[in-house]
Amino acid sequence: MTYRTHEGDRVPTHSRSARSVLLTSVLVALALVAAACSGSSKEATATGDGPTTTQPSGLTAPLTGLPDPDGEAASRPALSVKIDNNPDARPQNGLAEADIVWEEVVEGQATRFLAVFNSTSPEIVGPIRSVRFTDPDLVWPLGGLFVYSGGVPEAVAALNAAPVQAFDEGVLEPALFRSPDRSAPHNLYGRPAEFWKLAEDPAPPLPLLRYLDEGETFGGSTGGEDVASVTIDYGGVDGGSYVARYDWDAERGEFLRSTGGEPQFGPDGEQIGTPNLIIQFIDYNGGVGVEGAKGTVVGSAEAWVLSQGKLIRGGWSRADLDAQTEYRDAAGEIILLPPGRTWITLPQIDTEVVVEPAAPPAEATETPAG
Repeated sequence: MTYRTHEGDRVPTHSRSARSVLLTSVLVALALVAAACSGSSKEATATGDGPTTTQPSGLTAPLTGLPDPDGEAASRPALSVKIDNNPDARPQNGLAEADIVWEEVVEGQATRFLAVFNSTSPEIVGPIRSVRFTDPDLVWPLGGLFVYSGGVPEAVAALNAAPVQAFDEGVLEPALFRSPDRSAPHNLYGRPAEFWKLAEDPAPPLPLLRYLDEGETFGGSTGGEDVASVTIDYGGVDGGSYVARYDWDAERGEFLRSTGGEPQFGPDGEQIGTPNLIIQFIDYNGGVGVEGAKGTVVGSAEAWVLSQGKLIRGGWSRADLDAQTEYRDAAGEIILLPPGRTWITLPQIDTEVVVEPAAPPAEATETPAG
């Protein structure tokens, strides 16, 4: 096989504790009751093809809720790409442009990304790595294309059983190529435009998340907590190379990501950020960080949703593989996100997550007259 080379290419005051775990059962109960009773126009409506959302076709991108004036998002399927997060793979290409990014735990409690593209088409994405058992369940409602580089036979078989068109490393250039700038296995890259040419079904994906209307403010029925940052300690055997921190940057309107204590940059030198961040606590069946473990993403558990500098604590639930994951606050109300890109991190249920609250505004002082 030949490949074309790529040229040029502080003091925390809140943490997830036993008390928050105890709250999970209450939150999930509220979610189930609300799911059964809600009749909001923002809810998904059941169809023979799975969940959908009542929004005009072609006017908004399904995976971001942002305008799609040229109809590009409506003209192509979702493209899911498994992207490396080893320190030797950084900076990655395409992460900052993805509509949705999942971060999941793999062997040794390292993490990898599953980036989904639809509304944008970066020139290059990667480095591309192997499929894991969690991935087919994540992309099941999306369908579309899935790009990866090998995997254990059982995980590959599970992916091939999912309703996606899968592309392994055997796809020839120009869709996949090896970069001369890095050593294997951190040097396999792909070109989204070439993969979309290979799509057998151009249908766009159904929405996965629910969005606020123009002019509405994030905060849900609880109003949310003002936060400065969140830090997710995945553990691991390498001394913290995969500890993820997100710092709210009001000027950019994003949570800026750091990994292993260092800002995580894209190839353009800009720190990677996301307007929306979801921390979805799951159980890794077989043991977190154990080879062959599978993340449980159908069911229900605790979830924290962040946007616009605020945090809403609540729960997630997903009825089956075809269904959307629903995120609800402590009152059982669906959490609506501002339109935009979303990162969804999938830590083990007992993972330590530290929240740093935003500093209160400085009090105004009066100057005595005369």
